Amino acid sequence: MVEVLKTLAERIDPHHTALVVVDMQNDFCAEGGYVQKTKGGDMSGNGPLAGRIMDVVNMARAAGTTIVWIQANYEPRYLSGQAILKRDEKGIDSVCCAAGSWGWDFFEVTPQDGDIVIEKHSFSGFFGTELDRLLRFRGIKTLVFTGVATNVCVESTLRDGYFLGYYIVVVEDCCDSSARKLHDATLDNVRAHFGDVKNAADIKSIWQATEQSVAAQ
Repeated sequence: MVEVLKTLAERIDPHHTALVVVDMQNDFCAEGGYVQKTKGGDMSGNGPLAGRIMDVVNMARAAGTTIVWIQANYEPRYLSGQAILKRDEKGIDSVCCAAGSWGWDFFEVTPQDGDIVIEKHSFSGFFGTELDRLLRFRGIKTLVFTGVATNVCVESTLRDGYFLGYYIVVVEDCCDSSARKLHDATLDNVRAHFGDVKNAADIKSIWQATEQSVAAQ
């Protein structure tokens, strides 16, 4: 019989929850990065986004939650034919998040020793990686998602997580996309089919209560 965790507090218990930070890298988030150069996107909101994410990361860390960082590397040698075709259709000849480059580096967020860092070569952080094995080894049941882009890599990763049996929570004020309608559509899809959509205050209040409870013991 599958265990059903009926309340949000049960689902995001820090002992079996991982906070997942998706693709907070210079090429996706910084002025002069791949997205800004190829799409002309407004990057001004990404600094505040990174600050909100790090606030949640720090609270998660204090509560004993596992932290997972997803880091894209889209060098052509890793891409599928379909991925290369879509890039060529857009007339793009630059490389996104090449390993070791400035664009590959994290943008205003900082992993620590003991965190899980996953390099991925497709939109999903699960596809072709060790993420599922590492999470199961730690007894993780729930994934709390932050990062970019909501409608592409965040959604791809959370869908795979759902199919693998994890509870799914998206922190709506800690995710973003330059395509606002598609960002909203992903959140609607999650609410309807895949899990919970909450804001950072909802998550932090539960983790803070857990931290205080542990401190009082």
